[in-house]
Amino acid sequence: MALRVMAVWSAAAVLAASVPALGASTKTTTGLAHPQLWPKAHSRGLVGDKTEADITRLLAAMTLEEKVGQMIQADISTIKPSDLRRYPLGSILAGGDSAPLNGVDRSPSVEWLKTARAFRAVSLERRAGHVQIPIIFGVDAVHGNNNVVGATLFPHNVGLGAMRDPQLIGQIGRATAEEAAASGIDWSFGPTLAVPRDERWGRAYEGYAEDPAIVAAYAGKMVQGLQGPPSQWPSLPAGRIAASAKHFLGDGQTEGGKDQGDDNISERALIRLNARPYAVAIDAGVMTIMSSFSSWQGVKMAVNHSLLTDVLKGRMGFQGFVVDDWNAHGQAPGCTNESCAAAINAGVDMVMAPDSWKGFYASLLSQAKSGEVPMARIDDAVRRILRVKLKSGLFGPRPWEGRPGVVGSASHRAIARQAVRESLVLLKNNDAVLPLKSSAHILVAGDGADSVAKQAGGWTLSWQGTGNAPADFPGATSIYAGVKSAMERGGGSAELSRDGAFTRKPDVAIVVFGEDPYAEFQGDRATLDYQTGDRRDLALLRRLKAQGIPVVSVFLSGRPLWVNPEINASDAFVAAWLPGSEGEGVADVLVGDRQGRARHDFKGKLGFSWPRTAVQGPLHHDDPSYEPQFPFGYGLSYRHADRLGPLSEGSGVTGAAANPDVYFAQGRIAAPWRLVLREGAAEVQAAADPAATSGGALSIRPVDADGVQEAGRSLVWTGTAPAAVRIAGPPVDLSRQANGDMALQVRYRVDAPPNARVGLSVGAEAPGSEGLDLTPVLRGAPLGAWTTVRIKLSCFRALGADFAHIANPVIISTRGRLGLSVSELRLVANQGDSICPPP
Repeated sequence: MALRVMAVWSAAAVLAASVPALGASTKTTTGLAHPQLWPKAHSRGLVGDKTEADITRLLAAMTLEEKVGQMIQADISTIKPSDLRRYPLGSILAGGDSAPLNGVDRSPSVEWLKTARAFRAVSLERRAGHVQIPIIFGVDAVHGNNNVVGATLFPHNVGLGAMRDPQLIGQIGRATAEEAAASGIDWSFGPTLAVPRDERWGRAYEGYAEDPAIVAAYAGKMVQGLQGPPSQWPSLPAGRIAASAKHFLGDGQTEGGKDQGDDNISERALIRLNARPYAVAIDAGVMTIMSSFSSWQGVKMAVNHSLLTDVLKGRMGFQGFVVDDWNAHGQAPGCTNESCAAAINAGVDMVMAPDSWKGFYASLLSQAKSGEVPMARIDDAVRRILRVKLKSGLFGPRPWEGRPGVVGSASHRAIARQAVRESLVLLKNNDAVLPLKSSAHILVAGDGADSVAKQAGGWTLSWQGTGNAPADFPGATSIYAGVKSAMERGGGSAELSRDGAFTRKPDVAIVVFGEDPYAEFQGDRATLDYQTGDRRDLALLRRLKAQGIPVVSVFLSGRPLWVNPEINASDAFVAAWLPGSEGEGVADVLVGDRQGRARHDFKGKLGFSWPRTAVQGPLHHDDPSYEPQFPFGYGLSYRHADRLGPLSEGSGVTGAAANPDVYFAQGRIAAPWRLVLREGAAEVQAAADPAATSGGALSIRPVDADGVQEAGRSLVWTGTAPAAVRIAGPPVDLSRQANGDMALQVRYRVDAPPNARVGLSVGAEAPGSEGLDLTPVLRGAPLGAWTTVRIKLSCFRALGADFAHIANPVIISTRGRLGLSVSELRLVANQGDSICPPP
C-alpha cells in the first residue's frame, strides 16, 4: 500500500513541477488565470448520448421560471415543501444548524427521510404546465452523515490525512454515502480538497494535509467511495450519493489563515498547491464542485470567470455543475445575497441562497428576461444540473432509502474504529510508558475523557458542534469508555475523574484534553498557542506528575498547536485529532495485553508540521526556513521511539494577540481584553479584586458561579449616576461573525432587578449608550438563578455597529439600579434560540 501511495504522490510532484513558471508579463490582470498553464482533466461518466437527449427534451418542455428555479438552492429552515409550487427550485440543503421538518435539531434518520420525501413529493407532482424534476437534497456530510443522530462519525480529515491510507478513505466514503442515502440525502458537500498552509485557519481540520500530494492521493478515492466508480454507472449505484469537491479554489492559503480571506499568491503557486487534487477528482467523476468564499488576488471566487469557466470547465474538462457556498455570491462587489448576475455569468450554475432564495429567484428571472444573464448561460447551467440529477438516479427508484440497520451499523463503526487507530500520531513516549498493561489501574482525566461531543468536534449535529449532550450520540463510545472496556478485558480497571481527583492512586493517568468544538471562522486563531494565559490543562498534568503518577496525554485538536509545556509535563503525548464516535480506537492502541504488549502499533504520521513556537504560522515543509518542533511526516511507533528531551517553553506570544470571540470565562478575562468600569469620564480597570467607580455608581467583586469558586463577577449599579461596564481591547474585525449568524452569549444571574432601562451595545465607546434594550430579558429572569441568553450579533447593526473595527465587544449600561452577576461573555453559533432585543 505504501508503494502505491508513493507512486501517486510522485506523479503529483512531477505534474506540479511541469507547470510552467509565470513571468511578470503573464500577470497582467489581478485575479486572471491562464488556462494553458493548468493541468488537463476530463469528467468521467457524466456525458452520454441518452442522457444528453433526455436533457434536451426536458429543456424544451421547461418554462423560463422552471429553468431559473433549478439554479437556486434554499435551506430547509426557510422553505416549506408547498413553496415549491410557486418557486420551482432545484435543490434544498440542510445547513449545520437546520432541523428537519416537524422535527428538532439533532433528529434521527427517519425524520430526515420524511423531510426529503416531503420536498421531493411536491417537486414531482403532476400539475398542468409543470415539468416533473426531483429536487436534489444536499448536506455537509463531512465526517460521516454527521447531521443525523446515531450516525457513524469518522475522524475529521486532519486525522485521516495522518493515516496515509487511500484505500481506507474509499471505504469511509462508501459508508458515509450509505448512511446518507438511507436517510434520504442525495448529495454530500465533500470532499474538502483544501491544502491548508496556515493552521490558524478555523477550517484547517477539514484538510487532509499541508502537502497537495496527499490530498490528491485521497481525492479520487473519496469521490469514488461516495459515488462509486464511473465504470459502475450509467447512474450512481444504490447506496451512493453525489459528491462535491470543495472549495474551488485556494481556500487553504488565505493570508493570515483568515476564513473567507484572500490568496495573494502567484498563479504558479495557486496551481502547484491546488490543481492536482481537483484534476484527480474530476477524472474520478465528481459530479459537483463548490466554489469558495475566498478570493484570489482580490477577486472573489464566485465571480472569477477565468477560474470557474476557462480553467475548471474548459481546461480541466469539468462537466458537472458548480454550486457556490452559503450566500458567498453576496460578498462580491456589486452583488447582494438576493442578486448577483456576475456569479452566474462567471460560471456558478446553482446559487446557494439559503435564506435569500426568494429575492434571488426574482432577480435572476428578471436578469434572464433582460438579457443581463444570457439564455445560453441559463441553458448551460440547467443542462449541467439536470445531467447530475439524471446520473444520480434521482428520477428512478431509491432502494437504499429507509433501509434499516444502515445508520450507525456495526460494519461502519468498525471502519471508523480502524481509522481512529491509524490516525493517532505518537509524539512522545519516554520510558516506554505506552502501551499500558491491561491489568493495571488507570485514571482517565480531563474534560475530553468522557465527551463524544468534544472528540467529534465541529460539524457534528450542529454547525459549530456545540450544544451536544451524551444522549445525542447513541451507539458512540467515549475515549474513557473505550479505555475502561479494554482494561476490564485484561483484568484491570479504569477510574474516571474530570479534575484528576482519585479514590485509589493509579498506576498511570490518561489525560484527555484539547480544543472545544468549532467550525469555520469561529475557529480562526490569532496564534497557535493552546490556552493562552490560562493553562488549566497544564496545571492538571503537573498536579498528577507531582504525585508521582506517569502521565499519558491524549490531545484532541483540529490542527497542531503549540503545547510544549504540556508535552514537557507528559511522559507520553498522543495527537488524537478529532476521532469521532469511536473512542475505542484510541484504547486499541494505548492499551496492550496484561503484560503490556501492544495489540496495535501507532501508524499515524503528521500531515501538518507541528510548530516550534505559537507564532510560527504559516509553517510547511517546503519552506526554505523550515524549523518545526516536529516535522511533516513525523510519528513514533512502539518499535521506533526515541527519548524526547525538554522542549522550549517560550511561546513567542505577546499580550497583543487578539482573541476575537472569548471575553470572559472561567473567572478570567481572556487576553488581550480588559474589564473597564466607567462613570462619567472616569474609568477604572477591574481585575480579580473588588473595584468601584470613583463616585460609587458601579462596583464589581468576584462571586461563585455554577458551583465554581469565583468563576463570576457581581456588578452593582446604585443608580446615583449613569454607569457602564465594558470589555475593552484592540480593535478586531467581527464582520464575518456578524454575517455568519453568530451570537453574543451571556451567562448571567439577576441579583436585583433593574428599575431603569438597561442597554447592551457592541462597539460604541461612550458609556450610557442606549444599546439594545435588555431590560425585559433581565426583568423576566428568575432572581438568583444562573441562566443564559444569546443575542444575535447582527442585531447590533441597528445601532450602527462597525463590525470591522470592534474595540468594545460588550458594553452594559444603565442609569438606574441593577444587581447583575456574569460568568461568561463570548461569541457562539446561533443554535436557533438567539434573540434580537429592540434598540
